[in-house]
Amino acid sequence: LLRLFGEKRAPLAMGLTGLIFGIPVFFDVGIFVLAPLVYAAAKRGGKSILLYCLPLLAGLSMTHAFLPPHPGPVAAAGLLHVQLGWVVLMGVVCGIPAVLAAWAFSAWVGRRIFVPVPQDMVEAAEEARQAVLAEQRASGVEAAEKPVPLGTVLAIIGTPLILILAATFSSVALDPSTGRSVIEFFGHPFVALTIALVLAYYLLGIRRGWSRKSLENVSTASLKPVGNILLVVGAGGVFGAVLKASGVAQALSDTFHGVGLPVIVLAYLISLVLRVAQGSATVAIVTTAGIVAPLLTEGHHSQAFTALVIMAISAGSIFASHVNDGGFWMVAKYFGITERDTLKTWTVLESVLSVSGFAVAAVVSLFV
Repeated sequence: LLRLFGEKRAPLAMGLTGLIFGIPVFFDVGIFVLAPLVYAAAKRGGKSILLYCLPLLAGLSMTHAFLPPHPGPVAAAGLLHVQLGWVVLMGVVCGIPAVLAAWAFSAWVGRRIFVPVPQDMVEAAEEARQAVLAEQRASGVEAAEKPVPLGTVLAIIGTPLILILAATFSSVALDPSTGRSVIEFFGHPFVALTIALVLAYYLLGIRRGWSRKSLENVSTASLKPVGNILLVVGAGGVFGAVLKASGVAQALSDTFHGVGLPVIVLAYLISLVLRVAQGSATVAIVTTAGIVAPLLTEGHHSQAFTALVIMAISAGSIFASHVNDGGFWMVAKYFGITERDTLKTWTVLESVLSVSGFAVAAVVSLFV
């Protein structure tokens, strides 16, 4: 992408990298893997690192909040009984304008606040890269440094999303038939993601000379973050279930219903408050979904509208990342930004993403 766009448009290339790479990986993993690219681009450009890291972070954050297979929107879809294809579609509709607004803010603030490339992190990143390459070679990965074509990457990442969307719209556009059943089978999230995994094994591993031991090591390492994610999602789900079983969720729903605000606005505000209070976007999404579920049940809303409510919840879950959010400290430390400048840049960037995404969801909800 850097070669495609050229040096002058390197921030755009970094933003697109975050947008593409953010679909299959978690936010913190994306920062860890892509930070060395930001260092290299900022050193070559001789400008503030903010010009390069903020567009990347916007892409990673948007996909983390708005798009499956990330745990927040997937869990909300399950709690509110929405087909995942609608969540993917509305995630793109609301997320792309939001990330464009965030990129515009990144270009504006990056020219006004200069942050140099953190030399200690550059050295640490290079040491980590060499260690990873040595480990890969020791495991039998002979083609570790061969570049992967962009088309291959896009095909692997896009395959499950296309299959899930096809399954969703086949249930709307096609009458019950064998063909529709086949499409829905391959478009089931478990099947679609398994197909993407097999493609990744072959195209990125076996075809490039990886041994069976290498694939096993990568697969084992990839399971490590799953425990934390299951814990966060499970805790959020339990919290929501307790609120529902105790009658608190219904009481909140009745109170908010009496306020007269639209359900999509209430969903955004509840998620926003939970995010600012406790810091985790995933917990805010899952808990808010449990609270607003009674309101949606009463209204008999369409799948498209409910998916937009999930987008509003997702938008609220990324508002004003500050010191109680682990992502805040990762951004500050990985890119050498002071706490004060992180509040002025990253925190505002998240708020721009949040407000823009919600605004699009609210407008679109008037027409579905």
